[in-house]
Amino acid sequence: MTVGLRISHELFEAGDARALRVYLHAADGAGIDRLCVGDHVSFHGGRGFDGLVQATAIAALSDLEVQTAVYLLPLRHPVPVARQVSSLAQLAGGGFVFGVGVGGEDPNEVRMCGVDPTTRGRRMDEALPIVRRLVAGESVTHRGEFFEMEDARVLPVPPRPVPVVVGGRSPAALRRAGRFADGYLGVWVSPEKMMMAIAEVEATAVAAGRIDVLWRHGIQMWCGFGDTATQARALVSAEMEELYHVPFERFERYTPTGSPADIAAAARPYVDAGCTDVNLIAVAATPDEALRCTAEVRRLLRG
Repeated sequence: MTVGLRISHELFEAGDARALRVYLHAADGAGIDRLCVGDHVSFHGGRGFDGLVQATAIAALSDLEVQTAVYLLPLRHPVPVARQVSSLAQLAGGGFVFGVGVGGEDPNEVRMCGVDPTTRGRRMDEALPIVRRLVAGESVTHRGEFFEMEDARVLPVPPRPVPVVVGGRSPAALRRAGRFADGYLGVWVSPEKMMMAIAEVEATAVAAGRIDVLWRHGIQMWCGFGDTATQARALVSAEMEELYHVPFERFERYTPTGSPADIAAAARPYVDAGCTDVNLIAVAATPDEALRCTAEVRRLLRG
């Protein structure tokens, strides 16, 4: 069981590369397993962060595993994405996990990228196998609904395989994870639904003839750390409402707050449900405090 932390956006947006280097050096020694980044092109009025660019910065400065959680693949063409993933994986000494999702919470973000929001799932189903084959060094000729290519190839092949996990909550996301990926990344689901989702993903894989998958299922969990539950709730609710433009109450049942012991207790049922990876989107008074508390959650979960 591993525990990762999504890095605070403020570390990338402050314009202080030295501060980012210092933070990543501290993360390497904190006792966590992985650093994660999100991805948005222009979310709810313009907010955004490029997942592969930020993941590359981390990979160049940290020895930890790096994960996109998640990258909005349907907004991009699979060939340049495969090149970026391959180049990133060559840098990542701790390994790179390519987490992908269809997005769509802000349909205008999708439209401004020249994509019909109603085609996100079909574009993902077409693009993801292409990316996987190219990153593995295969020559790809493809003529589909959205993409065409002749003898496309991306070399050199990364020194280690790039696991792919699919995020989302829909039945289509579960089928996609079973057909094309190495794991499912849940968010805003109960432990009971997570267990059922994992079973469905793995059954889909078997039906598709995929019987040798080294599964790594995970839960991505927003959480707030603070001296009191009230303080922690205030911190995480403010950040989530600013990003998603909806009341925090929509997320509250899936967003634990309080001490590291409180967050570990909330995460434990997901581990029992079959999650091998726990990714915390941790909000605290400072990024350093979020890192310290995440490391303590890991210690508590691993016993």
